[in-house]
Amino acid sequence: MLKPRQIGALAIAVSVGYFASDVIESAQGGFSTGQLVLTLVCEALIPFVVLGIYATQAPAIGRLGRISAFAYAAAYVVFAGTVVYALVKDTPDYDGLTDALGLWMTIPGIVMILSGIGFGIAVVRDGALPAWTGYALAAGVVLVAATQSAPDAPALIAAGVRDAAWAGMGFALFAGSTAAR
Repeated sequence: MLKPRQIGALAIAVSVGYFASDVIESAQGGFSTGQLVLTLVCEALIPFVVLGIYATQAPAIGRLGRISAFAYAAAYVVFAGTVVYALVKDTPDYDGLTDALGLWMTIPGIVMILSGIGFGIAVVRDGALPAWTGYALAAGVVLVAATQSAPDAPALIAAGVRDAAWAGMGFALFAGSTAAR
């Protein structure tokens, strides 16, 4: 089993990589093979990051934290599958992907929003990780959903808020600045 410091390092790396993928996609105006591979790696690792962060806080993070962590992880298992689809079908951009997959994007998106809010609340209630990370996660998932059809700048800011939340939780674990359990 990974130690909190290792989970923290992974959370930071995945958050930075995931945001970099969004920046690359924005800069090139759509998908590319390299960008999608980076996205796939990050999205495949997100369930491990989320469940690892949850495990470092359990059992104090409670039922809301547990349900939310597993739901968020499940949403990203589906999202990773959508990236595989985009790679196989040579999908040009996010709009094309959502047009092709419809509910396969919408339902996990709703799960991500609800579970991101739930996990954020659980993090704040638990108090082991910095409260700002829980608030940022809850706000970030809402902002990501709200900016799906927005221009690139607001969408990148939204993704940055969400990614900063996970990176902040990771940094707290890496630095050992969480409440003792």
